Amino acid sequence: MLTIETYQKMIDNWVNTIGVRYFSELTNTAILMEEVGEVARIMARTYGDQSFKSAAKEFDLADELADVLFVVGCIANQTGIDLTAAVEKNLDKKTRRDFDRHRNNPKLTNLPEKPDP
Repeated sequence: MLTIETYQKMIDNWVNTIGVRYFSELTNTAILMEEVGEVARIMARTYGDQSFKSAAKEFDLADELADVLFVVGCIANQTGIDLTAAVEKNLDKKTRRDFDRHRNNPKLTNLPEKPDP
């Protein structure tokens, strides 16, 4: 099973062999925004109200999400962040902060009534 730690090491190895070196942190931030934009475009057209253009290229949501994770891994490596520790700390924060919040949210617990057909 692939762990976050192993993935960060794989990214670092790839960047330092195939990729030659890391792009600057600012460049990687811009690349991250581009990749998130590609995910947003697919989501808006697949699950939202927009439609694909007739000449639209093939899309692969899984690949685009993987691109996002790759760039996040690059930024974490460049800035010395252990993503495993960060994810664990973040989930703990969310768990403590939101323990009852979502359970008590009527927007989540009361399903809207479906109109009669």
